[in-house]
Amino acid sequence: MKQGWQIKKLGDVCEKGSSNVSQNQLTNEEGEYPIFGASGFIKNVSFYHNEKPYLSIVKDGSGVGRVTKMEAKTSVIGTLQYLFPKDGIDLNYLYYYLQTIDFKKYVAGAAIPHIYFKDYQNEYFPYVPLEVQHRIVSILDKAFSATEQAKNNAQQNLKNTKELFESYLQGVFENGKWEKKKLQDVAKVFGRGKSKHRPRNWEGLYGGKYPFIQTGEVRNANKYISNYTQTYNEAGLAQSKLWKKGTICITIAANIAETAILDFDACIPDSIIGFEVDEKKADLNFAYYLLQYFKAELQKLGKGSAQDNINLGTFETQYFPFPSLEEQQTIVRQLDALRAETQKLEAVYQKKIDDLEELKKSVLRKAFAGELRSPEGAGYISIAPRI
Repeated sequence: MKQGWQIKKLGDVCEKGSSNVSQNQLTNEEGEYPIFGASGFIKNVSFYHNEKPYLSIVKDGSGVGRVTKMEAKTSVIGTLQYLFPKDGIDLNYLYYYLQTIDFKKYVAGAAIPHIYFKDYQNEYFPYVPLEVQHRIVSILDKAFSATEQAKNNAQQNLKNTKELFESYLQGVFENGKWEKKKLQDVAKVFGRGKSKHRPRNWEGLYGGKYPFIQTGEVRNANKYISNYTQTYNEAGLAQSKLWKKGTICITIAANIAETAILDFDACIPDSIIGFEVDEKKADLNFAYYLLQYFKAELQKLGKGSAQDNINLGTFETQYFPFPSLEEQQTIVRQLDALRAETQKLEAVYQKKIDDLEELKKSVLRKAFAGELRSPEGAGYISIAPRI
């Protein structure tokens, strides 16, 4: 820390505010004032909570710890919390500093992660006079303007690359005039898992040598499920079933219609369908690409009050186009080749994004250690406070 800088605690320089608004209360709301959730803008409503700009932080669920600058006359729902700078603290200076905090270390809760202000309010905060805060913010704004543009460009290129493959995939399945079959018509085994996977079930099922796959691991897989966080012992296996390597897993609850292929023998819960392809009738990789293409259509079939789901009966009635086995294999070779090329490009753009994010973190660390330097004339001038 730079000599002459003061160390305070976060709770000394800002205060929290809570929202008691839930998203299901907004169904009939209409107005001109935006309200936001963890995923961003929800809708315009007839009220707002804050007359001035403020910060919001996700306190529950996905994205916990993410901080966002918010405009005046807006609100957030209860999964987020308000953060207001106290007198003598610049909103943008506070915002930039919060980017340096690792909120993951304050996460509690397994099923739904959450953080509490009472825990992270003791984080150290580098306090400097308001005029110095303004100078730091000005330099950071200029520095991040360029990096943000570069990051946006890389993200757009990444998006374009993914859309290229999706466009080709669409062309394959929209132009083919093929016989339509149900998935079970080309399967050796087709059915729901039956594992007692929910937290309220007996803990004595867990902690053995048999991998147990959950819906999130299907959703996050890159075609193949190669990682797992939970295992079953012999008692767990006895009330379940070991599905073979090469089985396609299809989620039918929560994030529905996500698909991935088992890279090892494993157990699956009743929120996942196991689809073991009969290699005499269909190509495994063709079936995978087929389900990737029909993902959006399948998701439209999902319904549920707490979370979307598709029951097995609904899934069993769906028909899908299957050409001859030889044509399936030709299509797979073409898709695999394009997928390999697009994944190379995706890796390049993702690395650029990661590098820019790391650069941002490095600049922020320097800024709040009093080491940030700003170009002025031919040289560089430290923005540390003049004492």
